[in-house]
Amino acid sequence: MEELTEVITAAEFHPHHCHLFVYSSSKGTLRLCDMRASALCDKHTKLFEEPEDPGSRSFFSEIVSSVSDVKFSHNGRYLLTRDYLTAKVWDLHMEKGPVETYQVHDYLRTKLCSLYENDCIFDKFECVWNSSDSVIMTGAYNSFFRMFDRETGRGVTLEAWRETSKPRAVLRTRRIYTGGKRRRGDVGVDSLDFTKKILHMAWHPEENIIAIASTNNLYIFQDRVSPDTQGPDLDSNTI
Repeated sequence: MEELTEVITAAEFHPHHCHLFVYSSSKGTLRLCDMRASALCDKHTKLFEEPEDPGSRSFFSEIVSSVSDVKFSHNGRYLLTRDYLTAKVWDLHMEKGPVETYQVHDYLRTKLCSLYENDCIFDKFECVWNSSDSVIMTGAYNSFFRMFDRETGRGVTLEAWRETSKPRAVLRTRRIYTGGKRRRGDVGVDSLDFTKKILHMAWHPEENIIAIASTNNLYIFQDRVSPDTQGPDLDSNTI
């Protein structure tokens, strides 16, 4: 274990080409392998890696860059990855870096010391695509989960919480207060509950239905577009 410097963190086969698969590592890299070349895939076909800015390197850089999940898009063209602070979309034809980067909870960047002390920095969040590959979803703390529209780049924060998620209730967006004018309902960074984390989730392959696991509850949400809101509402059922 003392000589172990890098480990595989996630792996998945291509949705259309069974000879291709990708695996991620604790150093933030992605390796695409082709089993037609060799049954022993100790050499990769493509290496996806984002160049690191030497000026921003810190003690936590390697920890937060570790990839916790990787998913092929349904069309097989893109990869979705999740590290501690961001979700990234990679084009299989572009190895030099991600084509899209979404800040999941950048407000935690100043809290990394305390997150390291309570081991939360090692939490492994999953990420998923919707059926059309136009929206991505991933989890966060305080029973929050995030969705990002790839066309607009707009992100929304929603909450899966038993006390407010009654059957058929419509969930509204939540906002993390990081400074400036505070609105009613805003949640301060210092008041986030790091024991309520959403690590696991799934999106129906055809319908706009999602499953969210939060502590000992499983929430089923169905998308319902409302003309009176700025984004989709979500009806909820709790198991």
